[in-house]
Amino acid sequence: MAFILLAIIGWGQTASATGVYEIPMITSGSEPWVIDQGEVLSRATQGSLNKQLGELAKSTGTETRFVTIRWLDYDVTIDDFANKLFQQWFPSEGEQNHQAVMVLDTKTNTIALVTAKDIKDQLPDDVANSIAQETALFQIRKGSYNQGLLDASNRLAAVVSGEEDPGPPVVEVEELESTFKSAEETDRKSATIIVVVLLILATVIPMVTYYWYVTQ
Repeated sequence: MAFILLAIIGWGQTASATGVYEIPMITSGSEPWVIDQGEVLSRATQGSLNKQLGELAKSTGTETRFVTIRWLDYDVTIDDFANKLFQQWFPSEGEQNHQAVMVLDTKTNTIALVTAKDIKDQLPDDVANSIAQETALFQIRKGSYNQGLLDASNRLAAVVSGEEDPGPPVVEVEELESTFKSAEETDRKSATIIVVVLLILATVIPMVTYYWYVTQ
Protein backbone atom coordinates (compact mmCIF):
# COMPACT_ATOMS: atom_id res chain seq x y z
CA MET A 1 0.00 0.00 0.00
CA ALA A 2 2.81 2.40 0.94
CA PHE A 3 4.62 1.55 -2.31
CA ILE A 4 1.49 2.31 -4.32
CA LEU A 5 1.01 5.62 -2.48
CA LEU A 6 4.62 6.64 -3.14
CA ALA A 7 4.27 5.66 -6.77
CA ILE A 8 1.13 7.80 -7.10
CA ILE A 9 2.86 10.76 -5.44
CA GLY A 10 5.91 10.32 -7.64
CA TRP A 11 3.74 10.10 -10.74
CA GLY A 12 1.93 13.28 -9.73
CA GLN A 13 5.19 15.15 -9.26
CA THR A 14 6.55 13.91 -12.60
CA ALA A 15 3.31 14.84 -14.32
CA SER A 16 3.55 18.37 -12.94
CA ALA A 17 7.17 18.80 -14.01
CA THR A 18 7.93 20.73 -17.18
CA GLY A 19 9.81 18.93 -19.92
CA VAL A 20 11.87 20.64 -22.61
CA TYR A 21 9.51 19.22 -25.24
CA GLU A 22 6.63 21.20 -23.68
CA ILE A 23 8.25 24.55 -24.51
CA PRO A 24 7.12 25.94 -27.90
CA MET A 25 9.74 25.75 -30.64
CA ILE A 26 11.64 28.93 -31.45
CA THR A 27 13.83 29.67 -34.44
CA SER A 28 16.41 32.39 -34.92
CA GLY A 29 14.84 35.78 -35.53
CA SER A 30 11.36 34.73 -34.42
CA GLU A 31 9.21 35.95 -31.55
CA PRO A 32 8.21 35.76 -28.76
CA TRP A 33 11.16 36.79 -26.62
CA VAL A 34 9.34 35.78 -23.44
CA ILE A 35 7.60 32.47 -22.65
CA ASP A 36 5.89 32.55 -19.25
CA GLN A 37 4.81 28.98 -18.58
CA GLY A 38 5.38 29.58 -14.89
CA GLU A 39 2.62 32.22 -15.04
CA VAL A 40 4.45 34.66 -12.77
CA LEU A 41 4.77 37.66 -15.08
CA SER A 42 2.17 40.35 -15.61
CA ARG A 43 1.11 41.34 -19.12
CA ALA A 44 2.82 44.68 -18.63
CA THR A 45 6.10 42.99 -17.73
CA GLN A 46 5.86 40.59 -20.66
CA GLY A 47 5.21 43.54 -22.94
CA SER A 48 8.20 45.47 -21.58
CA LEU A 49 10.51 42.48 -21.85
CA ASN A 50 9.38 41.61 -25.38
CA LYS A 51 9.91 45.20 -26.46
CA GLN A 52 13.35 45.58 -24.87
CA LEU A 53 14.67 42.20 -26.00
CA GLY A 54 13.26 42.73 -29.49
CA GLU A 55 14.96 46.11 -29.80
CA LEU A 56 18.18 44.59 -28.46
CA ALA A 57 18.08 41.92 -31.17
CA LYS A 58 17.62 44.55 -33.88
CA SER A 59 20.38 46.84 -32.62
CA THR A 60 23.02 44.24 -31.70
CA GLY A 61 22.03 41.02 -33.45
CA THR A 62 22.02 39.20 -30.11
CA GLU A 63 18.75 37.41 -29.43
CA THR A 64 17.86 36.72 -25.81
CA ARG A 65 14.80 34.84 -24.65
CA PHE A 66 13.40 34.56 -21.14
CA VAL A 67 11.52 31.39 -20.17
CA THR A 68 9.72 30.62 -16.91
CA ILE A 69 8.59 27.12 -16.01
CA ARG A 70 6.50 25.75 -13.15
CA TRP A 71 8.57 22.79 -12.02
CA LEU A 72 11.69 20.85 -12.93
CA ASP A 73 11.70 17.07 -12.89
CA TYR A 74 13.33 15.63 -9.76
CA ASP A 75 16.52 14.52 -11.55
CA VAL A 76 16.98 17.63 -13.72
CA THR A 77 18.87 20.76 -12.70
CA ILE A 78 18.07 24.21 -14.04
CA ASP A 79 21.40 24.20 -15.91
CA ASP A 80 20.54 20.86 -17.53
CA PHE A 81 17.13 22.14 -18.58
CA ALA A 82 18.45 25.43 -19.95
CA ASN A 83 21.18 23.72 -21.97
CA LYS A 84 18.77 21.13 -23.38
CA LEU A 85 16.32 23.87 -24.36
CA PHE A 86 19.12 25.84 -26.00
CA GLN A 87 20.14 22.75 -27.99
CA GLN A 88 16.52 22.00 -28.93
CA TRP A 89 15.92 25.48 -30.26
CA PHE A 90 19.32 25.88 -31.90
CA PRO A 91 20.76 22.42 -32.71
CA SER A 92 23.65 23.52 -34.92
CA GLU A 93 26.53 25.82 -34.05
CA GLY A 94 25.49 28.19 -36.82
CA GLU A 95 21.98 28.46 -35.41
CA GLN A 96 23.37 29.05 -31.94
CA ASN A 97 25.29 32.15 -32.98
CA HIS A 98 24.09 35.36 -31.30
CA GLN A 99 21.69 33.44 -29.05
CA ALA A 100 21.10 33.54 -25.29
CA VAL A 101 18.42 31.82 -23.23
CA MET A 102 17.51 32.47 -19.60
CA VAL A 103 15.32 29.91 -17.81
CA LEU A 104 13.67 30.35 -14.39
CA ASP A 105 12.09 27.52 -12.42
CA THR A 106 9.42 29.18 -10.28
CA LYS A 107 9.10 26.19 -7.94
CA THR A 108 12.67 26.31 -6.67
CA ASN A 109 13.55 29.87 -7.77
CA THR A 110 16.61 28.58 -9.59
CA ILE A 111 17.76 30.28 -12.77
CA ALA A 112 20.30 29.79 -15.55
CA LEU A 113 21.50 31.89 -18.47
CA VAL A 114 22.99 30.03 -21.45
CA THR A 115 24.92 32.01 -24.06
CA ALA A 116 26.38 31.14 -27.46
CA LYS A 117 30.14 30.90 -27.90
CA ASP A 118 30.28 33.85 -30.28
CA ILE A 119 28.85 36.36 -27.77
CA LYS A 120 31.06 35.45 -24.81
CA ASP A 121 33.32 38.40 -25.59
CA GLN A 122 30.30 40.69 -25.18
CA LEU A 123 28.74 38.67 -22.40
CA PRO A 124 31.39 36.67 -20.49
CA ASP A 125 30.28 33.67 -18.45
CA ASP A 126 30.99 35.40 -15.13
CA VAL A 127 28.82 38.38 -16.10
CA ALA A 128 26.06 36.12 -17.46
CA ASN A 129 26.11 34.13 -14.22
CA SER A 130 25.99 37.34 -12.17
CA ILE A 131 23.00 38.62 -14.17
CA ALA A 132 21.11 35.41 -13.41
CA GLN A 133 22.24 34.60 -9.87
CA GLU A 134 22.62 38.11 -8.44
CA THR A 135 20.59 40.61 -10.46
CA ALA A 136 17.53 38.47 -11.23
CA LEU A 137 17.42 36.48 -8.01
CA PHE A 138 17.84 39.55 -5.80
CA GLN A 139 14.19 40.49 -6.41
CA ILE A 140 12.92 36.98 -7.17
CA ARG A 141 13.88 35.80 -3.68
CA LYS A 142 11.64 38.56 -2.36
CA GLY A 143 8.78 37.21 -4.47
CA SER A 144 9.04 39.89 -7.17
CA TYR A 145 9.42 37.89 -10.37
CA ASN A 146 8.46 40.84 -12.54
CA GLN A 147 11.09 43.20 -11.13
CA GLY A 148 13.72 40.48 -11.03
CA LEU A 149 13.48 39.72 -14.74
CA LEU A 150 13.12 43.39 -15.67
CA ASP A 151 16.33 44.16 -13.76
CA ALA A 152 18.08 41.24 -15.45
CA SER A 153 16.92 42.42 -18.86
CA ASN A 154 18.10 45.98 -18.21
CA ARG A 155 21.55 44.85 -17.13
CA LEU A 156 21.88 42.34 -19.97
CA ALA A 157 20.83 44.95 -22.54
CA ALA A 158 23.41 47.40 -21.20
CA VAL A 159 26.24 44.85 -21.34
CA VAL A 160 25.38 43.48 -24.79
CA SER A 161 25.01 47.02 -26.15
CA GLY A 162 28.57 47.81 -25.07
CA GLU A 163 27.57 50.13 -22.26
CA GLU A 164 29.14 50.07 -18.82
CA ASP A 165 27.99 47.10 -16.77
CA PRO A 166 25.84 48.49 -13.93
CA GLY A 167 26.75 45.42 -11.91
CA PRO A 168 24.62 43.47 -9.47
CA PRO A 169 22.38 45.17 -6.90
CA VAL A 170 24.22 46.74 -4.00
CA VAL A 171 23.16 45.02 -0.81
CA GLU A 172 23.50 47.29 2.20
CA VAL A 173 24.69 45.30 5.16
CA GLU A 174 23.71 46.94 8.41
CA GLU A 175 25.59 46.17 11.56
CA LEU A 176 22.98 44.73 13.83
CA GLU A 177 23.45 44.05 17.51
CA SER A 178 23.18 40.41 18.38
CA THR A 179 19.84 39.37 19.81
CA PHE A 180 21.58 36.82 21.96
CA LYS A 181 22.83 37.89 25.34
CA SER A 182 26.39 37.06 26.26
CA ALA A 183 27.01 34.80 29.23
CA GLU A 184 28.33 37.79 31.17
CA GLU A 185 25.20 39.85 30.46
CA THR A 186 22.98 36.94 31.44
CA ASP A 187 24.85 36.39 34.71
CA ARG A 188 24.71 40.10 35.54
CA LYS A 189 20.98 40.23 34.90
CA SER A 190 20.41 37.11 37.03
CA ALA A 191 22.44 38.59 39.89
CA THR A 192 20.41 41.81 39.73
CA ILE A 193 17.15 39.87 39.92
CA ILE A 194 18.38 37.89 42.93
CA VAL A 195 19.40 41.08 44.77
CA VAL A 196 16.01 42.69 44.09
CA VAL A 197 14.17 39.59 45.31
CA LEU A 198 16.27 39.47 48.49
CA LEU A 199 15.59 43.15 49.18
CA ILE A 200 11.87 42.58 48.76
CA LEU A 201 11.97 39.57 51.07
CA ALA A 202 14.03 41.50 53.62
CA THR A 203 11.34 44.17 53.67
CA VAL A 204 8.23 42.00 53.49
CA ILE A 205 9.16 39.21 55.93
CA PRO A 206 9.69 41.49 58.99
CA MET A 207 6.42 43.29 58.21
CA VAL A 208 4.50 40.04 57.97
CA THR A 209 6.17 38.74 61.13
CA TYR A 210 5.31 41.93 63.05
CA TYR A 211 1.71 41.84 61.82
CA TRP A 212 1.36 38.22 62.90
CA TYR A 213 2.89 39.00 66.31
CA VAL A 214 0.58 41.98 66.92
CA THR A 215 -2.56 40.11 65.94
CA GLN A 216 -1.90 37.19 68.28
